[in-house]
Amino acid sequence: MLESIKRYKSALGFIIKFFATYSILTYVYSLYLSNFDGQPDGITQVVAHQTETIIDAFGYDSKVEIHDSEPTMKLLIHDKYVGRIVEGCNSISVLILFVTFVIAFTGNLKNTILFVLIGSVLVYLANLFRLVVLGIGLYRFPEQEYVLHHIVFPTIIYGMVFLLWMLWVQKFSKK
Repeated sequence: MLESIKRYKSALGFIIKFFATYSILTYVYSLYLSNFDGQPDGITQVVAHQTETIIDAFGYDSKVEIHDSEPTMKLLIHDKYVGRIVEGCNSISVLILFVTFVIAFTGNLKNTILFVLIGSVLVYLANLFRLVVLGIGLYRFPEQEYVLHHIVFPTIIYGMVFLLWMLWVQKFSKK
């Protein structure tokens, strides 16, 4: 039995670190979300307004506003409602997974902190890019909603996370 534990020590360490980190970060985030009764959380509002600013920079007249009957932000382009920006669009859940994986695949402390910070900024920016592409895409091609939301979204955000994970494992983690 002891020999089996030694053989799978790194795998067990990964699993324990992964679930512990994920549980802690998810719990802290849920505490944060519990402060917004029936309103979109602050991070979602910031992401929505940043999306609006970027869409405007591309020459579209966009506007975000708090939805009157649900805790989301409405996105309008040229006064046409194109979609909602919900809590799940703010990238925090994806960032929790990203950080959890990096921490679970141990690296030295300096590299871990730097990679988490730089990677988180890149994931956040990829998420903003995703929202801009989705917003403009839904405005210009509303009939492509399924493709834009269910294929383009995962490709952009999860593709970025996957590439960063591979970089982390190959270059910085203690395998």
